[in-house]
Amino acid sequence: VMSYRLLSVVGRQRASPGWQNWSSARNSASAAEAHSMALPTQAQVVICGGGIMGTSVAYHLSKMGWKDIVLLEQGRLAAGSTRFCAGILSTARHLTIEQKMADYSNKLYHQLEQETGIQTGYTRTGSIFLAQTQDRLISLKRINARLNVIGIPSEIISPKKVAELHHLLNVHDLVGAMHVPEDAVVSSADVALALASAASQNGVQIYDRTSVLHVMVKKGQVTGVETDKGQIECQYFVNCAGQWAYELGLSNEEPVSIPLHACEHFYLLTRPLETPLQNSTPTIVDADGRIYIRNWQGGILSGGFEKNPKPIFTEGKNQLEIQNLQEDWDHFEPLLSSLLRRMPELETLEIMKLVNCPETFTPDMRCIMGESPAVQGYFVLAGMNSAGLSFGGGAGKYLAEWMVHGYPSENVWELDLKRFGALQSSRTFLRHRVMEVMPLMYDLKVPRWDFQTGRQLRTSPLYDRLDAQGARWMEKHGFERPKYFVPPDKDLLALEQSKTFYKPDWFDIVESEVKCCKEAVCVIDMSSFTKFEITSTGDQALEVLQYLFSNDLDVPVGHIVHTGMLNEGGGYENDCSIARLNKRSFFMISPTDQQVHCWAWLKKHMPEDSNLLLEDVTWKYTALNLIGPRAVDVLSELSYAPMTPDHFPSLFCKEMSVGYANGIRVMSMTHTGEPGFMLYIPIEYALHVYNEVMSVGQKYGIRNAGYYALRSLRIEKFFAFWGQDINNLTTPLECGRESRVKLEKGMDFIGRDALLLQKQNGVYKRLTMFILDDHDTDLDLWPWWGEPIYRNGQYVGKTTSSAYSYSLERHVCLGFVHSFSEDTGEEQVVTADFINRGEYEIDIAGHRFQARAKLYPVASLFTQKRRKDDMELSDLHGK
Repeated sequence: VMSYRLLSVVGRQRASPGWQNWSSARNSASAAEAHSMALPTQAQVVICGGGIMGTSVAYHLSKMGWKDIVLLEQGRLAAGSTRFCAGILSTARHLTIEQKMADYSNKLYHQLEQETGIQTGYTRTGSIFLAQTQDRLISLKRINARLNVIGIPSEIISPKKVAELHHLLNVHDLVGAMHVPEDAVVSSADVALALASAASQNGVQIYDRTSVLHVMVKKGQVTGVETDKGQIECQYFVNCAGQWAYELGLSNEEPVSIPLHACEHFYLLTRPLETPLQNSTPTIVDADGRIYIRNWQGGILSGGFEKNPKPIFTEGKNQLEIQNLQEDWDHFEPLLSSLLRRMPELETLEIMKLVNCPETFTPDMRCIMGESPAVQGYFVLAGMNSAGLSFGGGAGKYLAEWMVHGYPSENVWELDLKRFGALQSSRTFLRHRVMEVMPLMYDLKVPRWDFQTGRQLRTSPLYDRLDAQGARWMEKHGFERPKYFVPPDKDLLALEQSKTFYKPDWFDIVESEVKCCKEAVCVIDMSSFTKFEITSTGDQALEVLQYLFSNDLDVPVGHIVHTGMLNEGGGYENDCSIARLNKRSFFMISPTDQQVHCWAWLKKHMPEDSNLLLEDVTWKYTALNLIGPRAVDVLSELSYAPMTPDHFPSLFCKEMSVGYANGIRVMSMTHTGEPGFMLYIPIEYALHVYNEVMSVGQKYGIRNAGYYALRSLRIEKFFAFWGQDINNLTTPLECGRESRVKLEKGMDFIGRDALLLQKQNGVYKRLTMFILDDHDTDLDLWPWWGEPIYRNGQYVGKTTSSAYSYSLERHVCLGFVHSFSEDTGEEQVVTADFINRGEYEIDIAGHRFQARAKLYPVASLFTQKRRKDDMELSDLHGK
């Protein structure tokens, strides 16, 4: 039990070292001078926010040659969250894109002092991540495997080695740890000042004590900003306002939704130890104890992510600069106890103060960057989930690339503002969700976990019916989707708590659903698909869509085309199916989380005077997927119409009645490669049609199934999924989809030139299917996604998704294979021969399993005859 006699709390505020001298540190026009100068009346770019994000964007834009930039800060530079940041730069992240951002930040901050002459306190200390459980160690081993292949040194070490690296740590309860030797600590405020200094030397004008009141928008385009010192006309606006970003986004005439919310974040500072800690003392992350610990001026800085966070400022406006908020020792006590267990010698140490500062979190624990779907030229970089220092350099670079070139150099979809809809910006939703998100920062992330808060937001009309039949739910883009259905005889509670890196408890349930899809008939509610209708008065719809989509849409009425919306580089902005309803009308089906992104892309690229009507009809239709050989019997009986392939060929769409309901769009496709139909049902008929299907299907062995069964079916058939297997840097030629592109037809479309060039020069990566042969499903760790792939012992890529194939009785992974020159390390063309001649292994948490590689298509794997047209898009649950 901790005793309060330890706590001698110093009340006087003390800023970070070097902070007081911030203005003298700038060797160009100081803020005081800038302050006295009048604001310019126009600029190319206005950046709001003088913390590490705003200064990083300004720095990188100016490095890329943009000079006409104004940065505005409502208080003093770096006086927001940046000033209170704990200063730990850590590259150990779950997402590859986050690892790359942190690695770039580390390299950038390392050389900033030399570049600017401003001391940033950069010290390479290394980090040690502790594991108190075997599951935590597995999680660290998975991260370690990924760090190593992108060139970040890292190793798994023993508790004994931990004690050698940090002599104050109690290691008796550890099972292991991960050491990342090149991680660093730094003074974040000084980094921001150094970035600002370099930017201003490059021509960026910086004004502090200047508040942005709102952004001016005309015809969906940024035209300028209104400040408390006057107006500035501009083409681009960048919202780097941290915890103020949400309100600033809503203050425009056309609001921009930026879903983030602040919580209180606590850390304590101690006096120096008797033998002061050395500057090179490693940073400790004890996630099981919920704390982090770093050296601070010979003493300790320690904070953490408590289980019961305190959200703040839900009602709105808050302070101009962040002041230290109220101390709350009772609230911090569990973290302090954890610290004393880990470092017992601190018992006698005097604590100087408990810092309490706001930190912003987002609904999915990933930061927010990119252009607003509502307002062109309005960019956002905010919501750092307490990793702002680690991500600042890399995130600023990617956002600057996005503005200058139109796209960043890496795939950043997982961080794109457009992954959210406006529905995620309800204050109540955000308040409840961040209370869940903050503890999750250090909770164990096992595969397939789902958020518990902010649920049942978007539901199909069948939700209650399916729930009563044992549906277990997951959420995608706010939509509830069934994972699988628990049979009446199963223990429901046990299944809800099955969190594991090994074989999950739902294995047998999903097996029976998959079996039913292959032998009888299953029904899956897939209402969450994004659905658009595109119509015109004349032939404009076809003309415009032919340019926007890569496959030929000039097909007879009733036919369905699988196609993609490509960017100039030939990469997939979206992957979809389009049915031609009549000469002038098209029905487009896209993945669930494409709703905002896809709409914004189409709007941006459609000619303004085209008489085209684009309508989002996602909510108008309930979608039922009828999968299996008996689906044809069920539908024939319900519609009194012949449904055999002769009368209803593959990839065909027809409006018909089902039961008493009229106007059902029936499509002969299932997104799995199995026979069956998709039914798009006007929402008011959903319950009737579902009841009829289930009733008639009884004699054919019908049952409900969920997305896990769908996932297994699509992966064993090598169907790639947008946002996971393919993205905006993947072309059709790299994933075996040449047949879905109208290259030979002489028609122009976005991305055509890039594809022609690629066809001529060859591809540098290729989507490949891997079948794990020496993997024991019951005993070995499972592959999920992100595992390194080795060819002949050399690293060649990472898996993008995986599933157990119940037909092959093997695990199947999809992933890209690259080829690197042994001499120069540069990428080379990847041929089918290169893929087929290699010996492959997949690295799961440090253990390599042999794998067989297959290229698309892979008909030879299965004995049953496959319908040749069933090469379909698939929209399944993300990671």
